[in-house]
Amino acid sequence: MPTCTLHPLPYHANPAHYFARVRLAPGAVLLDSARPDAERGRYDLFSAWPLRTLAPHADEDGHVYLQRLRESLADLGEAQLPQGVQLPFAGGLIGYLSYDFGRRLEQLPVHARDDLGLGDASLGLYAWALVSDHLLQTSQLVFHPQLAEAERERLIALFAAPASLDGGPFQLKAPMRGDISAEQYHQAFVRVQQYIQAGDCYQINLTQRFRAPCQGDPWTAYQALRAACPTPFSGFQLLADGSALLSFSPERFVQVSEGQVETRPIKGTRPRSADPVEDAANGRELLASAKDRAENLMIVDLLRNDLGRTCEIGSVKVPELFSLESYPNVHHMVSSVTGRLAADKDALDLIAGSFPGGSITGAPKIRAMQIIDELEPSRRALYCGSLLYVDVRGEMDSSIAIRSLLVKDGQVSCWGGGAVVADSDWQAEYQESITKVKVLLETLEQL
Repeated sequence: MPTCTLHPLPYHANPAHYFARVRLAPGAVLLDSARPDAERGRYDLFSAWPLRTLAPHADEDGHVYLQRLRESLADLGEAQLPQGVQLPFAGGLIGYLSYDFGRRLEQLPVHARDDLGLGDASLGLYAWALVSDHLLQTSQLVFHPQLAEAERERLIALFAAPASLDGGPFQLKAPMRGDISAEQYHQAFVRVQQYIQAGDCYQINLTQRFRAPCQGDPWTAYQALRAACPTPFSGFQLLADGSALLSFSPERFVQVSEGQVETRPIKGTRPRSADPVEDAANGRELLASAKDRAENLMIVDLLRNDLGRTCEIGSVKVPELFSLESYPNVHHMVSSVTGRLAADKDALDLIAGSFPGGSITGAPKIRAMQIIDELEPSRRALYCGSLLYVDVRGEMDSSIAIRSLLVKDGQVSCWGGGAVVADSDWQAEYQESITKVKVLLETLEQL
């Protein structure tokens, strides 16, 4: 099998040192761990100048689109890394799936407004990447064998040259405001409770959107938000129309590594406190909460079913249940579901069988998505979709794009939500949806 070529570079913990050189290039996309000390923050990777960009055609079935992605990987061709080298990417696809890509996989109603006009998906096919390993403290260019020698030399020269890290200014032209009032949220909450009591569903993830007019360079906004809210599944993607995706997600969707599959659903949240005693108490309260444990367990069961569609029979396990993960603004309750891909399935089959992630829909999933479309006035766009890579070896990692923003057409949008179950309190859930994004909104308003 052909082998990738590696070109070492001086190590930098912050990928901005190198990404600044390509951030305005066509197809520039960064997957940023933002937490070099975290277990799931080992690698950053980015690329630009894709060989092709693949977006769904109008009314194209999601399974057909995923097959086109599979064929593009085959066109690039298999490759391996040099012996003894462990890196997550050897050339392949990088990009996003919006939450609304799920409409191409399942039959859903069309109530919510598509007022942002973000495409349902956009993934580039890349023959190179710059990958940093924070455990080994290495940074290196990874060249797929298909990449032309002249392009390799151009990239080596580009990353050897000095570059400015600074972007232009970014600012809001008015404060971030929610699209719905507290009373409108309350009305939607009551409707969810009616559906739960009627037996339609057990849990619904109810979301609200915040927006403001803005101007300037979204890369500057990304760097400020990254500093304020470092999370292991951060990312920045520049789209052809000048729009930008900014994500600061703590949540893995699905990972495939040597055929092993993992998903890490988050369900259960408490705010952080500057008082260490109160902060620790908040974490203990979350772990002891019967309500939050029940919510988390519902989603674990849903994801066991989703993974079971593409994993070997009997391989799906729950090795971690109700763990605490802490971030600058919130504590989260997190579990892990694992499995092993069946011999006749690949990472894109896993996407087809489990997208969007159950932790941000509710249960049962399809009915939950139908109710969400009825009760949320506008489509979620990037929010609750995924930033991901799939490489030519079949390796994949992906986020659930919570704590995410879309800068498009002179405005910035951000979403916050939470799970509503039978014993939820509407005011507490409303406040949680604000708490989750408060650090993002406040950081933008201070720029």
